[in-house]
Amino acid sequence: MLDIAAELHRWAEEGREFAVATVVAVGGSAPRGPGAALAVDSEGTVIGSVSGGCVEGAVYDLCERALHTGETVLEQFGYSDEDAFAVGLTCGGVIDILVTPVGAGAPARPVYRSALAAAAEGEPTAVARVVRGPAELQGTALLVRADGSHQGGLGGPAALDGTVAAEARALLEVGRTGTLDLADGPHCPGGLTLLVESSVPPPRMIVFGAIDFAAALVRAGKFLGYHVTVCDARPVFATPARFPEADDIVIDWPHRYLRATATDARTVLCVLTHDAKFDIPLLTDALRLPVAYVGAMGSRRTHLDRNRRLREVGLTERELARLRSPIGLDLNARTPEETALSIAAEIVATRRGGTGAPLTGAGTPIHRAEPNGSAPVSATQPPTVRGRGRAVERAAPC
Repeated sequence: MLDIAAELHRWAEEGREFAVATVVAVGGSAPRGPGAALAVDSEGTVIGSVSGGCVEGAVYDLCERALHTGETVLEQFGYSDEDAFAVGLTCGGVIDILVTPVGAGAPARPVYRSALAAAAEGEPTAVARVVRGPAELQGTALLVRADGSHQGGLGGPAALDGTVAAEARALLEVGRTGTLDLADGPHCPGGLTLLVESSVPPPRMIVFGAIDFAAALVRAGKFLGYHVTVCDARPVFATPARFPEADDIVIDWPHRYLRATATDARTVLCVLTHDAKFDIPLLTDALRLPVAYVGAMGSRRTHLDRNRRLREVGLTERELARLRSPIGLDLNARTPEETALSIAAEIVATRRGGTGAPLTGAGTPIHRAEPNGSAPVSATQPPTVRGRGRAVERAAPC
Protein backbone atom coordinates (compact mmCIF):
# COMPACT_ATOMS: atom_id res chain seq x y z
CA MET A 1 0.00 0.00 0.00
CA LEU A 2 3.03 2.29 0.31
CA ASP A 3 2.99 2.45 -3.50
CA ILE A 4 0.05 4.87 -3.23
CA ALA A 5 0.86 6.27 0.23
CA ALA A 6 0.13 9.95 -0.42
CA GLU A 7 -3.48 9.39 -1.48
CA LEU A 8 -4.14 6.66 1.09
CA HIS A 9 -2.76 8.91 3.82
CA ARG A 10 -5.37 11.51 2.85
CA TRP A 11 -8.09 8.85 2.99
CA ALA A 12 -6.93 7.74 6.44
CA GLU A 13 -6.86 11.33 7.73
CA GLU A 14 -10.41 11.82 6.44
CA GLY A 15 -11.53 8.72 8.33
CA ARG A 16 -12.44 6.76 5.22
CA GLU A 17 -12.73 2.98 5.28
CA PHE A 18 -10.92 1.26 2.44
CA ALA A 19 -9.41 -2.01 1.25
CA VAL A 20 -5.99 -2.32 -0.35
CA ALA A 21 -4.99 -4.94 -2.91
CA THR A 22 -1.22 -5.38 -3.09
CA VAL A 23 0.89 -7.44 -5.48
CA VAL A 24 2.70 -9.95 -3.29
CA ALA A 25 4.61 -11.92 -5.92
CA VAL A 26 4.86 -12.32 -9.67
CA GLY A 27 5.76 -15.12 -12.03
CA GLY A 28 6.53 -14.96 -15.74
CA SER A 29 5.70 -11.80 -17.63
CA ALA A 30 3.63 -9.56 -15.37
CA PRO A 31 3.00 -5.83 -15.87
CA ARG A 32 3.75 -4.71 -12.31
CA GLY A 33 5.96 -6.01 -9.52
CA PRO A 34 5.59 -6.68 -5.79
CA GLY A 35 4.29 -3.66 -3.90
CA ALA A 36 2.06 -2.32 -6.68
CA ALA A 37 -1.30 -1.49 -5.12
CA LEU A 38 -4.93 -0.66 -5.82
CA ALA A 39 -7.31 0.67 -3.18
CA VAL A 40 -11.09 1.04 -3.02
CA ASP A 41 -12.94 3.08 -0.41
CA SER A 42 -16.43 2.51 0.98
CA GLU A 43 -17.90 4.90 -1.62
CA GLY A 44 -16.41 2.89 -4.49
CA THR A 45 -13.62 5.33 -5.33
CA VAL A 46 -10.56 3.54 -6.72
CA ILE A 47 -6.90 4.56 -6.97
CA GLY A 48 -3.78 2.72 -8.11
CA SER A 49 -3.22 -0.33 -10.27
CA VAL A 50 -1.98 -3.89 -9.84
CA SER A 51 -1.80 -5.14 -13.41
CA GLY A 52 -2.07 -2.28 -15.85
CA GLY A 53 -5.75 -3.09 -16.46
CA CYS A 54 -5.75 -6.87 -16.94
CA VAL A 55 -7.47 -7.88 -13.69
CA GLU A 56 -8.44 -4.56 -12.12
CA GLY A 57 -12.17 -5.27 -12.37
CA ALA A 58 -11.91 -8.55 -10.45
CA VAL A 59 -9.59 -6.99 -7.86
CA TYR A 60 -12.05 -4.14 -7.39
CA ASP A 61 -14.75 -6.72 -6.56
CA LEU A 62 -12.41 -8.44 -4.08
CA CYS A 63 -11.75 -5.11 -2.33
CA GLU A 64 -15.47 -4.42 -2.01
CA ARG A 65 -16.02 -7.92 -0.62
CA ALA A 66 -13.17 -7.49 1.88
CA LEU A 67 -14.67 -4.20 3.07
CA HIS A 68 -17.98 -6.01 3.64
CA THR A 69 -16.57 -9.10 5.39
CA GLY A 70 -13.56 -7.54 7.12
CA GLU A 71 -11.45 -10.53 6.09
CA THR A 72 -8.02 -10.54 4.45
CA VAL A 73 -7.90 -12.49 1.16
CA LEU A 74 -4.98 -13.90 -0.83
CA GLU A 75 -5.69 -14.70 -4.45
CA GLN A 76 -3.74 -15.62 -7.55
CA PHE A 77 -4.46 -14.42 -11.07
CA GLY A 78 -3.03 -16.09 -14.14
CA TYR A 79 -3.52 -16.43 -17.85
CA SER A 80 -6.64 -18.36 -18.86
CA ASP A 81 -6.04 -20.62 -21.85
CA GLU A 82 -9.52 -22.12 -21.53
CA ASP A 83 -11.54 -18.94 -21.83
CA ALA A 84 -10.02 -15.96 -23.60
CA PHE A 85 -12.61 -13.68 -22.02
CA ALA A 86 -12.10 -14.86 -18.45
CA VAL A 87 -10.32 -12.76 -15.87
CA GLY A 88 -6.60 -13.24 -16.28
CA LEU A 89 -3.29 -11.85 -17.43
CA THR A 90 -3.18 -11.97 -21.19
CA CYS A 91 0.60 -11.51 -21.03
CA GLY A 92 0.90 -15.05 -19.67
CA GLY A 93 2.16 -14.08 -16.23
CA VAL A 94 0.92 -14.92 -12.75
CA ILE A 95 0.45 -12.51 -9.86
CA ASP A 96 -0.50 -13.06 -6.23
CA ILE A 97 -2.71 -10.34 -4.72
CA LEU A 98 -3.20 -9.73 -0.99
CA VAL A 99 -6.40 -7.81 -0.20
CA THR A 100 -6.44 -6.14 3.21
CA PRO A 101 -9.50 -4.30 4.60
CA VAL A 102 -8.70 -1.18 6.62
CA GLY A 103 -12.02 -0.42 8.27
CA ALA A 104 -12.64 1.97 11.11
CA GLY A 105 -12.37 -0.85 13.65
CA ALA A 106 -9.47 -2.71 12.06
CA PRO A 107 -6.88 -3.49 14.78
CA ALA A 108 -4.01 -2.59 12.46
CA ARG A 109 -5.50 0.72 11.26
CA PRO A 110 -3.29 2.85 13.58
CA VAL A 111 -0.23 1.03 12.20
CA TYR A 112 -1.29 1.64 8.60
CA ARG A 113 -2.06 5.28 9.37
CA SER A 114 1.41 5.83 10.85
CA ALA A 115 3.07 4.00 7.96
CA LEU A 116 1.18 5.98 5.33
CA ALA A 117 1.99 9.28 7.06
CA ALA A 118 5.69 8.41 7.22
CA ALA A 119 5.84 7.25 3.59
CA ALA A 120 3.94 10.31 2.39
CA GLU A 121 6.53 12.50 4.12
CA GLY A 122 9.41 10.61 2.49
CA GLU A 123 10.55 8.88 5.69
CA PRO A 124 12.10 5.42 5.13
CA THR A 125 9.42 2.98 6.23
CA ALA A 126 8.67 -0.74 5.99
CA VAL A 127 5.41 -2.55 6.72
CA ALA A 128 5.18 -6.31 7.24
CA ARG A 129 1.86 -8.11 6.72
CA VAL A 130 1.01 -11.81 6.97
CA VAL A 131 0.46 -13.48 3.60
CA ARG A 132 0.26 -17.06 4.81
CA GLY A 133 0.12 -18.32 8.38
CA PRO A 134 -2.21 -18.92 11.32
CA ALA A 135 -5.69 -17.44 10.93
CA GLU A 136 -5.28 -15.39 14.12
CA LEU A 137 -2.38 -13.48 12.54
CA GLN A 138 -4.34 -12.42 9.46
CA GLY A 139 -4.94 -8.67 9.25
CA THR A 140 -2.07 -7.76 11.56
CA ALA A 141 0.77 -5.44 10.61
CA LEU A 142 4.18 -4.33 11.85
CA LEU A 143 5.66 -0.93 11.01
CA VAL A 144 9.46 -0.76 11.00
CA ARG A 145 11.49 2.45 10.80
CA ALA A 146 15.06 3.01 9.63
CA ASP A 147 16.37 3.19 13.21
CA GLY A 148 14.93 -0.26 13.98
CA SER A 149 12.03 0.96 16.10
CA HIS A 150 8.67 -0.60 15.33
CA GLN A 151 4.96 -0.15 15.95
CA GLY A 152 2.14 -2.65 16.03
CA GLY A 153 2.65 -6.38 15.98
CA LEU A 154 1.78 -9.64 14.29
CA GLY A 155 -0.18 -11.07 17.20
CA GLY A 156 2.34 -13.79 18.03
CA PRO A 157 5.15 -13.97 20.59
CA ALA A 158 7.18 -10.79 21.13
CA ALA A 159 10.23 -12.60 19.77
CA LEU A 160 8.39 -13.01 16.46
CA ASP A 161 7.97 -9.24 16.12
CA GLY A 162 11.66 -8.78 16.88
CA THR A 163 12.68 -11.28 14.22
CA VAL A 164 10.40 -9.77 11.59
CA ALA A 165 11.50 -6.23 12.48
CA ALA A 166 15.13 -7.16 11.92
CA GLU A 167 14.41 -8.81 8.58
CA ALA A 168 12.18 -5.94 7.45
CA ARG A 169 14.82 -3.40 8.37
CA ALA A 170 17.35 -5.28 6.23
CA LEU A 171 14.99 -5.04 3.24
CA LEU A 172 14.33 -1.38 4.01
CA GLU A 173 18.04 -0.58 3.94
CA VAL A 174 18.23 -1.68 0.29
CA GLY A 175 14.77 -0.34 -0.60
CA ARG A 176 13.34 -3.75 -1.53
CA THR A 177 9.77 -4.99 -1.39
CA GLY A 178 9.07 -8.72 -1.40
CA THR A 179 8.01 -11.79 0.51
CA LEU A 180 9.76 -13.11 3.59
CA ASP A 181 9.50 -16.77 4.59
CA LEU A 182 10.11 -17.69 8.23
CA ALA A 183 10.83 -21.35 8.84
CA ASP A 184 8.89 -23.51 11.26
CA GLY A 185 10.14 -22.74 14.77
CA PRO A 186 9.14 -21.88 18.33
CA HIS A 187 8.17 -18.33 17.34
CA CYS A 188 6.05 -19.33 14.34
CA PRO A 189 4.91 -22.97 14.43
CA GLY A 190 4.24 -24.20 10.92
CA GLY A 191 6.14 -21.34 9.34
CA LEU A 192 5.03 -17.94 8.14
CA THR A 193 5.09 -15.96 4.89
CA LEU A 194 5.01 -12.18 5.07
CA LEU A 195 4.93 -9.33 2.61
CA VAL A 196 7.41 -6.59 3.46
CA GLU A 197 6.79 -3.30 1.67
CA SER A 198 9.60 -0.75 1.72
CA SER A 199 9.17 2.94 1.03
CA VAL A 200 12.31 5.02 0.67
CA PRO A 201 12.82 8.64 -0.43
CA PRO A 202 12.95 9.07 -4.21
CA PRO A 203 16.37 8.65 -5.84
CA ARG A 204 18.27 11.76 -6.83
CA MET A 205 18.95 13.09 -10.29
CA ILE A 206 21.53 15.87 -10.37
CA VAL A 207 21.66 17.83 -13.62
CA PHE A 208 24.82 19.90 -14.08
CA GLY A 209 24.48 22.76 -16.54
CA ALA A 210 21.48 25.12 -16.60
CA ILE A 211 20.77 24.96 -20.33
CA ASP A 212 17.57 24.42 -22.32
CA PHE A 213 18.27 20.70 -22.60
CA ALA A 214 18.48 20.60 -18.80
CA ALA A 215 14.98 22.09 -18.46
CA ALA A 216 13.54 19.25 -20.56
CA LEU A 217 15.57 16.67 -18.64
CA VAL A 218 14.26 18.02 -15.33
CA ARG A 219 10.71 17.36 -16.52
CA ALA A 220 11.65 13.84 -17.64
CA GLY A 221 13.38 13.16 -14.33
CA LYS A 222 10.35 14.25 -12.33
CA PHE A 223 8.13 12.05 -14.52
CA LEU A 224 10.37 9.07 -13.66
CA GLY A 225 10.07 9.80 -9.94
CA TYR A 226 13.46 11.40 -9.23
CA HIS A 227 14.20 14.21 -6.82
CA VAL A 228 15.83 16.57 -9.31
CA THR A 229 18.56 19.11 -8.55
CA VAL A 230 19.97 21.57 -11.08
CA CYS A 231 23.48 22.85 -10.42
CA ASP A 232 25.35 25.58 -12.31
CA ALA A 233 28.01 28.10 -11.32
CA ARG A 234 26.29 30.86 -13.31
CA PRO A 235 23.47 32.54 -11.33
CA VAL A 236 22.01 34.22 -14.40
CA PHE A 237 21.08 30.80 -15.82
CA ALA A 238 20.27 28.79 -12.68
CA THR A 239 16.97 30.41 -11.73
CA PRO A 240 13.57 29.12 -10.54
CA ALA A 241 11.94 30.86 -13.50
CA ARG A 242 13.92 28.68 -15.93
CA PHE A 243 13.51 25.47 -13.91
CA PRO A 244 10.15 25.66 -12.15
CA GLU A 245 9.84 21.87 -11.83
CA ALA A 246 13.25 21.32 -10.21
CA ASP A 247 13.22 20.36 -6.54
CA ASP A 248 16.46 22.23 -5.86
CA ILE A 249 18.51 24.82 -7.75
CA VAL A 250 22.12 25.18 -6.63
CA ILE A 251 24.52 27.93 -7.67
CA ASP A 252 27.99 26.50 -7.21
CA TRP A 253 30.84 24.97 -9.14
CA PRO A 254 29.62 21.49 -10.08
CA HIS A 255 32.56 19.52 -8.68
CA ARG A 256 32.45 21.44 -5.41
CA TYR A 257 28.74 20.80 -4.99
CA LEU A 258 29.12 17.10 -5.83
CA ARG A 259 31.74 16.71 -3.11
CA ALA A 260 29.46 18.34 -0.53
CA THR A 261 26.13 16.69 -1.33
CA ALA A 262 24.80 13.24 -0.50
CA THR A 263 24.70 10.53 -3.19
CA ASP A 264 24.01 6.81 -3.10
CA ALA A 265 23.79 3.77 -5.36
CA ARG A 266 20.54 5.06 -6.92
CA THR A 267 21.80 8.55 -7.79
CA VAL A 268 21.90 9.66 -11.43
CA LEU A 269 24.42 12.31 -12.55
CA CYS A 270 23.83 14.09 -15.88
CA VAL A 271 26.62 16.40 -17.00
CA LEU A 272 25.32 18.87 -19.58
CA THR A 273 27.86 21.64 -18.95
CA HIS A 274 29.71 20.84 -22.18
CA ASP A 275 32.73 22.82 -21.02
CA ALA A 276 36.07 21.28 -20.05
CA LYS A 277 36.63 23.63 -17.11
CA PHE A 278 33.45 22.25 -15.55
CA ASP A 279 33.44 18.73 -17.00
CA ILE A 280 36.91 17.50 -16.09
CA PRO A 281 36.95 18.21 -12.32
CA LEU A 282 33.31 17.12 -12.05
CA LEU A 283 33.73 13.83 -13.91
CA THR A 284 36.98 13.09 -12.08
CA ASP A 285 34.96 12.91 -8.88
CA ALA A 286 31.74 11.52 -10.33
CA LEU A 287 33.32 8.45 -11.95
CA ARG A 288 34.82 7.44 -8.62
CA LEU A 289 31.51 7.53 -6.74
CA PRO A 290 29.28 4.44 -6.29
CA VAL A 291 26.34 6.01 -8.15
CA ALA A 292 23.91 4.41 -10.60
CA TYR A 293 24.66 6.44 -13.70
CA VAL A 294 27.07 9.07 -14.99
CA GLY A 295 26.40 10.58 -18.41
CA ALA A 296 27.98 13.54 -20.20
CA MET A 297 26.74 15.53 -23.18
CA GLY A 298 28.95 16.30 -26.16
CA SER A 299 29.88 15.32 -29.68
CA ARG A 300 32.05 12.29 -30.38
CA ARG A 301 34.98 14.62 -30.88
CA THR A 302 34.27 16.22 -27.51
CA HIS A 303 34.01 12.75 -25.97
CA LEU A 304 37.45 11.72 -27.25
CA ASP A 305 39.06 14.96 -26.06
CA ARG A 306 37.33 14.69 -22.68
CA ASN A 307 38.52 11.10 -22.19
CA ARG A 308 42.07 12.17 -23.05
CA ARG A 309 41.93 14.90 -20.41
CA LEU A 310 40.44 12.51 -17.84
CA ARG A 311 43.25 10.03 -18.43
CA GLU A 312 45.77 12.81 -17.92
CA VAL A 313 44.32 13.56 -14.47
CA GLY A 314 44.60 9.91 -13.46
CA LEU A 315 41.34 8.14 -14.25
CA THR A 316 41.71 4.46 -15.10
CA GLU A 317 40.15 2.69 -18.08
CA ARG A 318 37.81 0.91 -15.69
CA GLU A 319 36.60 4.24 -14.31
CA LEU A 320 36.23 5.72 -17.79
CA ALA A 321 34.17 2.72 -18.87
CA ARG A 322 31.43 3.85 -16.47
CA LEU A 323 30.90 7.08 -18.40
CA ARG A 324 27.88 7.20 -20.70
CA SER A 325 29.12 9.55 -23.40
CA PRO A 326 27.76 10.86 -25.66
CA ILE A 327 24.84 10.72 -23.26
CA GLY A 328 21.59 8.98 -24.21
CA LEU A 329 20.34 6.36 -26.65
CA ASP A 330 20.45 6.81 -30.42
CA LEU A 331 17.02 8.24 -31.27
CA ASN A 332 18.39 10.80 -33.76
CA ALA A 333 17.04 13.33 -31.25
CA ARG A 334 17.11 17.01 -32.21
CA THR A 335 14.98 19.02 -29.79
CA PRO A 336 15.62 19.40 -26.04
CA GLU A 337 12.57 17.24 -25.35
CA GLU A 338 13.70 14.48 -27.70
CA THR A 339 17.19 14.61 -26.18
CA ALA A 340 15.73 14.37 -22.67
CA LEU A 341 13.74 11.31 -23.77
CA SER A 342 16.94 9.77 -25.14
CA ILE A 343 18.74 10.35 -21.84
CA ALA A 344 15.81 9.14 -19.74
CA ALA A 345 15.56 5.97 -21.83
CA GLU A 346 19.24 5.21 -21.26
CA ILE A 347 18.86 5.78 -17.53
CA VAL A 348 15.93 3.34 -17.36
CA ALA A 349 17.79 0.78 -19.48
CA THR A 350 20.83 1.04 -17.22
CA ARG A 351 18.74 0.75 -14.07
CA ARG A 352 16.69 -2.21 -15.29
CA GLY A 353 19.32 -4.00 -17.33
CA GLY A 354 17.65 -3.29 -20.67
CA THR A 355 19.43 -3.33 -24.02
CA GLY A 356 17.82 -0.27 -25.57
CA ALA A 357 17.01 -2.34 -28.66
CA PRO A 358 13.49 -2.43 -30.21
CA LEU A 359 11.23 -5.14 -28.75
CA THR A 360 9.82 -5.85 -32.21
CA GLY A 361 11.28 -9.15 -33.41
CA ALA A 362 13.67 -9.39 -30.46
CA GLY A 363 12.24 -12.63 -29.03
CA THR A 364 13.56 -11.74 -25.56
CA PRO A 365 11.41 -11.52 -22.41
CA ILE A 366 9.82 -8.11 -21.92
CA HIS A 367 10.19 -8.33 -18.13
CA ARG A 368 13.53 -9.77 -17.02
CA ALA A 369 15.57 -10.07 -13.84
CA GLU A 370 17.11 -6.86 -12.54
CA PRO A 371 20.83 -6.28 -13.24
CA ASN A 372 21.73 -7.06 -9.62
CA GLY A 373 20.80 -10.65 -10.37
CA SER A 374 17.66 -10.74 -8.26
CA ALA A 375 14.83 -12.30 -10.22
CA PRO A 376 11.25 -11.25 -9.53
CA VAL A 377 9.82 -12.88 -6.42
CA SER A 378 8.27 -16.22 -7.35
CA ALA A 379 4.51 -16.48 -7.21
CA THR A 380 3.17 -18.52 -4.30
CA GLN A 381 1.10 -21.59 -5.04
CA PRO A 382 -1.92 -22.30 -2.79
CA PRO A 383 -4.27 -19.45 -3.89
CA THR A 384 -6.75 -19.98 -6.69
CA VAL A 385 -6.00 -19.04 -10.30
CA ARG A 386 -8.84 -16.81 -11.48
CA GLY A 387 -10.41 -17.46 -14.88
CA ARG A 388 -10.33 -21.26 -14.57
CA GLY A 389 -13.69 -21.71 -12.89
CA ARG A 390 -12.42 -22.43 -9.37
CA ALA A 391 -13.67 -20.96 -6.13
CA VAL A 392 -11.76 -18.28 -4.23
CA GLU A 393 -9.55 -19.63 -1.45
CA ARG A 394 -8.00 -17.80 1.46
CA ALA A 395 -4.59 -18.42 2.92
CA ALA A 396 -4.84 -21.54 5.05
CA PRO A 397 -3.67 -21.68 8.68
CA CYS A 398 -0.40 -23.51 9.20
